[in-house]
Amino acid sequence: MTALPLALLVAGLLWWAPRWLFLTALIVAVEISLYEYHQISRSAGFHGVSAVGYLAAAALCLAQIASPSRVAELYVVILLVLVFTAMVTALYQGTTLRDYLGSAASTVLGVLYLGFTLSWLMGLRFSPNHEGRTLTVFLFVVVVTGDIFALFIGRLIGRTPLVPRISPNKTVEGALGGLAGSLLVAYLFWLFYGQTGELKTVMLLATIMAVAGQVGDLVESALKRSAGIKDSGGLLPGHGGLLDRIDSLVFAVPALCLALALQRSLNW
Repeated sequence: MTALPLALLVAGLLWWAPRWLFLTALIVAVEISLYEYHQISRSAGFHGVSAVGYLAAAALCLAQIASPSRVAELYVVILLVLVFTAMVTALYQGTTLRDYLGSAASTVLGVLYLGFTLSWLMGLRFSPNHEGRTLTVFLFVVVVTGDIFALFIGRLIGRTPLVPRISPNKTVEGALGGLAGSLLVAYLFWLFYGQTGELKTVMLLATIMAVAGQVGDLVESALKRSAGIKDSGGLLPGHGGLLDRIDSLVFAVPALCLALALQRSLNW
């Protein structure tokens, strides 16, 4: 009941949303996820300067509407201002200086972890080569299918723990099943959209995204376990928080953007 309306909403945003609506939805998703991250941080004993984090994350998303030649310059400025502001405002956060390092570091980490990584969705979706829509849909299909396959195959035949100290329920069999599911849907996507590129390139990109997505899932699990909580929030009934649903994308988005940049530079 929760997943189906959410999937339809996301599909509509990915395929039909104009630039302003996509940007608005992205900022909302980033801010909600950042709020859940700060809740996790507080449970772990780190009280970040959340207002600074929210502003910096939104600024990174907005920077993506600039010309491609200026995005990197804007990112450097925003991140420098973030570090400076976080370290200054953290002086007044908490009751003792013992809290200072955790406050400043958790603020910067949250922006890098969610604002910086997810902001690249804007640049990917509206990339100048006009293939952004297909690439963005490809990204979501590969990552979501991998999550689904990992869950069900892990439940059916999972026996070997993957990283038990982080997530005792994740198994090697589930991880391999998730990778296989991602590659399968990538192949089907290539058959349907033959213009997405050569098969070897499509499968390589799918592998990179699938592995990055599983790492992102483990990272979020580690954050929650360090705070002693099960879910990042309760926004999505039956699914936990929004961060619980997009944790794979947090790593898969920059991994895809980096792979595409290397592809253009090295011509492979």
